[in-house]
Amino acid sequence: MTQVNRRTQRLMAALPFAALFLVAALDALTGPDLGYLPLLAVGPAFASLVGDVRRTVTIGAVALSLSLFLSVYDGMLGDRRSDMSLISIAGVTAASILATVGRQRRERELASVRSVAEVAQRVLLRPVPRRAGHLRAAVSYTSATAEARIGGDLYEVVIGPGGVRAIVGDVQGKGLAAVESAALVLGAFREAAHDEPDLRGVSGRLEKALNRRLSGEEFVTAILVEAGPGGKLTLLNYGHPPPLVLRADGAIELAEPVETAPPLGLAVLEVEGPIPHQIDFGTGDQILLYTDGVIEARDRTGRFYPLTERAFLLKDDDPEAALEALRLDLVAHVDAPLHDDAAMLLLRFREG
Repeated sequence: MTQVNRRTQRLMAALPFAALFLVAALDALTGPDLGYLPLLAVGPAFASLVGDVRRTVTIGAVALSLSLFLSVYDGMLGDRRSDMSLISIAGVTAASILATVGRQRRERELASVRSVAEVAQRVLLRPVPRRAGHLRAAVSYTSATAEARIGGDLYEVVIGPGGVRAIVGDVQGKGLAAVESAALVLGAFREAAHDEPDLRGVSGRLEKALNRRLSGEEFVTAILVEAGPGGKLTLLNYGHPPPLVLRADGAIELAEPVETAPPLGLAVLEVEGPIPHQIDFGTGDQILLYTDGVIEARDRTGRFYPLTERAFLLKDDDPEAALEALRLDLVAHVDAPLHDDAAMLLLRFREG
């Protein structure tokens, strides 16, 4: 839980008591004529925001006790206004108890759904090899924590006969359905990456697998990478954010595709896939593949995360430490729960 969330929780927890204190002070200072006494029911009304049933009952009991005390203080005990105050507090407390029970039930259901989805994700997204051919690899996955917004971000690195192949993708949608689609993509990729002679063959297998399952406007953005001999990377971009390339001399560039192409799974459009494009990739170079949860993360002013400007954080000799520094900077930029999952895969040319 972030510091902001903890502060919000404390404020909501204190709100019923603050309301009771304010109403009691106003009634004690102004007397019975202005009729503040029924407003003590505001305390139990706020009680259902946080905490359990016992806490709600306690706040209701405090409100009733204050009402009785102030009735005696004002000389109104047994008066119609005093009775109406007690009835109002009792009624609002009962309603607040029911609301608390309903909120706790929804929280348990939400936690259960999220737990199942997170377990499915952890099984699906296995660790990538730290050394893959002539590359070193590191991966980072930051899950969104707002509601049950488990996403369909995916990544994988496969060492095949033709070299190292990797994928980073993002399934449209959230929840278990997105995790299921991500599992389909990864299963097809892991098999095809060993069998197909080139990336177009791999992506064709992914398209076939997705088109058998997806319907309507469902799709998967993805970028496929192949690191073969000769110091070249071959890229296929299916509607995905372009990778960030960091050169050994400090230069930074985005590996934009030659032509844009629609995401995977949209066979209904009847368009050809992307044209493979190559980039030089030599000693000291590294490439960062990421999902849109990274570049679309906003701070409290609405400013997107400036990934290119923060690329200098990837200078650490250890790829995992470098990627962790970038992840922490992303979380600090948002300073709140992420609204979307954020996956990053860093590939670095390894000497020797």
